[in-house]
Amino acid sequence: MYAILDIETTGGQFNEEGITEIAIYRFDGHEVVDQFISLVNPEIPIQPFVVKLTGINNAMLRSAPKFFEVAKRIIEITSDCIIVAHNASFDYRILRTEFRRLGYDFEAKTLCTVELAKKLIPEQPSYSLGKLVRALGIPMADRHRASGDAMATTKLFKMLLEKDLEKTIVKDFIKLEVEKGIAPKFLDLIAQMPAKTGVYYIYTESGKLIYIGKSQNIKKRVNQHFTGITTKSKRIQAEVFTITYDETGSELLALLKESEEIKINRPIHNRSQKKSFFPFALYAEKDANGYLNLKLQKADGRKKEITSFATLQEGKNALFKYTAKYHLCQKYTGLYQTKKECFQFKIKECDGACIGEITPEEYNTRVQQFITENSFDNKSMILLDRGRNVNERSAILIEDGIYKGYAYYDLNYQITNIEILKNILIPMQHNRDVKNIIQNYIRKSKSLKIIYFNK
Repeated sequence: MYAILDIETTGGQFNEEGITEIAIYRFDGHEVVDQFISLVNPEIPIQPFVVKLTGINNAMLRSAPKFFEVAKRIIEITSDCIIVAHNASFDYRILRTEFRRLGYDFEAKTLCTVELAKKLIPEQPSYSLGKLVRALGIPMADRHRASGDAMATTKLFKMLLEKDLEKTIVKDFIKLEVEKGIAPKFLDLIAQMPAKTGVYYIYTESGKLIYIGKSQNIKKRVNQHFTGITTKSKRIQAEVFTITYDETGSELLALLKESEEIKINRPIHNRSQKKSFFPFALYAEKDANGYLNLKLQKADGRKKEITSFATLQEGKNALFKYTAKYHLCQKYTGLYQTKKECFQFKIKECDGACIGEITPEEYNTRVQQFITENSFDNKSMILLDRGRNVNERSAILIEDGIYKGYAYYDLNYQITNIEILKNILIPMQHNRDVKNIIQNYIRKSKSLKIIYFNK
């Protein structure tokens, strides 16, 4: 659990400042589960430049509670939490100073979103909260007020968790839980999982990531791990300490995140997934007469494939549809077995002879149209899909046929500028697996929206 904090102060000499406003959002890694926002009477005057910056003046604070009156609530909402703030050393110092004045030693682990952003979102022109969230397309209200800044920090931190593909933040959190002696049981772990689409991560007590999985119902899939009797399930049951998850909303994003993060983290129980998900591929080759033949074969990395399939039968089913849509001869797609009625040209007992009545150039034009429409080589496009809630959508960026990454955006902010999309993008690696995952999803999905653009 995280307590995301922002404090406004009176300004003044070091360690003599007083708190004028405090906002704390208790954040479980996915959503805010509690919050505390209050003006605070610092019992000392506010510096004039601070009044101008925040809009908080001395008159506004006369009837506000003093710090000792809100101290108990602050301890409650931050208990068992890591303190997260933008420039955490400042907010944590101010908070500790106020508690020290009351004779209480306030201590907590801290995370600084400035330092995390420098590591996970490098080369930004500025890491001030206002400029950074603006560059990342994060909506912000009430700048330089505690509630507005704390909420912006919460949204920034959520994005940083997404960008942390090596799960460093989560692993450090697990180590803290171990120090506290917290050992959740199977039923507790299952109860914490959502019945939603996403990726889940299984960790040992040492914080080692041992399995990554994806599901359209995370709770159901995790339950299967704990009730399974396979060798892998029993090993996971013996080694699991805790499980975290990332909701994706989109099944496509769950597939892509799983593939990418398995390659980065190499969890020990994901070994079987190192094999290709798509062992069959479709290729185009010219025959001796100059006609392009489509061939469904086992995937060969030395050849340039058009698209790929999880099973041979899936490939054949797709080919039957392609022959009908693009008026291709079954004999030249490897589907032709015996003489039969040609459903393309309405010829009974067809043996493929009609192909000779069409020039190679004419026939190959049809094949090229099929290749162009079913391969995203050299294409630039944005794939729009479901988000994690009703107010959000996901966007996947492909430039010149290369998968660049994904982002989430608020429906109030339409993705019309590619540079803005690139700022909020979670960068991902392009490889054969992700290319085939995307092609396969495009082929099957009815909800996916595709926007093509020219660079």
